[in-house]
Amino acid sequence: MINTSLCYIEKDGAYLMMHRIKKQNDINKDKWVGIGGKFLENETPFDCARREIYEETGLTAKTLLYRGIVTFVSNEFGTEYMHLFTCKDFSGEINADCDEGKLEWVKISDVCSLPLWEGDKIFLSLLQKDTPFFSLKLVYDGENLVEHKLEY
Repeated sequence: MINTSLCYIEKDGAYLMMHRIKKQNDINKDKWVGIGGKFLENETPFDCARREIYEETGLTAKTLLYRGIVTFVSNEFGTEYMHLFTCKDFSGEINADCDEGKLEWVKISDVCSLPLWEGDKIFLSLLQKDTPFFSLKLVYDGENLVEHKLEY
C-alpha cells in the first residue's frame, strides 16, 4: 500500500492540470490529473503535497486545504491512500518543462470532459460542492470503476 498526495491548484476559475504524456510506464498515461505523487520517508500529507507541487510545477503552495482521503483499490495496482488537497494561495512561476507531463490551466467546468479516471469525477464533484472532509473508496477492475463508497 502506498500513500500519495494530489492537489488541485486553482486560479481564475481554472485548475492547473497535468496531461500525463511523457513517462513510458505511467499508471496515469494519457490521463489528466492534478498535481501530486508518492510520499517520501517521514513526510506528512502536507509535506508531500508541497514538495510535489514545487517539483512538478515550480510553484510554492502557501496555504493547502486538506479536503479528503481517497482509497483506491485496484486488482492491477494494489491499494493507494491518496490525500486530496486544494490550493488557491501560491507563488512563483510555472515550470514549462515538467518531466511528468504537460501542465495546463483548464476551466473547472471543462475538467470532467477530459480523459480522467472515472472515480476522479466523483471527488472533483465533491470539491466543487465544497463538501466537508470526506473519505471516498474507489474500487477498480483494470481501468473500470466497479464500486465506490463515500463517507463523511
